[in-house]
Amino acid sequence: MLIRLYPENPDHKRIRKVVDILGEGGIIIYPTDTVYAMGCDIRAKKSIEKIAGLKGLNPKNPDLSLIFYNMSQLSEYTVIRDNPTFKLLKRNLPGPFTFIVRANSQIPRLFMDRKKTVGIRIPDSSIVLEIVRELGRPIITTSIHDSDEIIEYTTDPELIHEKYGDFADLVINGGYGRNEASTIVDCTGDEPVIVRQGLGILEY
Repeated sequence: MLIRLYPENPDHKRIRKVVDILGEGGIIIYPTDTVYAMGCDIRAKKSIEKIAGLKGLNPKNPDLSLIFYNMSQLSEYTVIRDNPTFKLLKRNLPGPFTFIVRANSQIPRLFMDRKKTVGIRIPDSSIVLEIVRELGRPIITTSIHDSDEIIEYTTDPELIHEKYGDFADLVINGGYGRNEASTIVDCTGDEPVIVRQGLGILEY
């Protein structure tokens, strides 16, 4: 299924339809402020395993991130012990960043690695933020890669639907995506470390 949503004013009925699919354990593909991504409800263990399998990840310890609606929701699932890290996140979110932080016991065990850390995102994208807000809990997220290594990411939602329409329960056409991923910042040590420089320029 392919539906159109406009970033300027996402239709609430269509957002509700997306949320219903997520609530039933479905997999969706959606735009972010960087590249197109696929994901599911944090509680949908079978779908998490399915996505991990597609990406060639260990289904018992998948290297996947979470999208949150805001800092308040983020604090329900993570442990940010120091004020500088909290200020860093608040200064740069919403935005094109993935921050690696410590997870708390709210993160399902399936999703926890031995270090008990998790990648978190609050993208500057009204479509996906409205979905997470309406759902009331975070969603799993992972980038849609292109089979062409030079292009790296697929930007056309129509082509994404052609390729993944049988895998995902729903694809959201939110316009063309970017071809540059988020900047990954590890905040689990004494100082933040940029693991991958992407679209986001970190403001300290």
